[in-house]
Amino acid sequence: MARSKFNSKELVSKIEKITQERMAKEKVVSLAEFRALKNRKEPLSILIIEDDETLRAAMKRIFEGEGYRVITAADGTQLSLVLDDNPIDLLILDIGLPWINGYELAELMKSHSDLKDIPLVFVSGRNSQVDIKKGFEVGCDDYITKPFDIEKIKKTVNTLMQLRYD
Repeated sequence: MARSKFNSKELVSKIEKITQERMAKEKVVSLAEFRALKNRKEPLSILIIEDDETLRAAMKRIFEGEGYRVITAADGTQLSLVLDDNPIDLLILDIGLPWINGYELAELMKSHSDLKDIPLVFVSGRNSQVDIKKGFEVGCDDYITKPFDIEKIKKTVNTLMQLRYD
């Protein structure tokens, strides 16, 4: 039985039409924004320290989609491996980490001369006023409770990056 040749022109045409229609609906960036993105040599980096592997991977995808370089660690013990080789522009930190909790880790980082000015966002399931207050006392710039709203966390990170690096 001979195989018939597939005529893909019609299919390609439909795909292109749908793609063009959807692209036309996308936000257009200003020329200044385009130049800023084009001229940036390296993307800004986010370090995510989160013991939950699924959540860590999800946040990595979210922020890579925003154009950031994302480094992850499961706990504080992996931090030394990451810091030696990677510039960090913002830190997202869970509180309920094994071995050394997020509060302790934040205090250590904020007392280090090279790390103290890096913006820090706690993302935690601990949502009491006491926990939130303690987060700010140890130096966080924002505190987001789990489950978090994706748009809110993106806005928080983008704002902190703009305030620090623009």
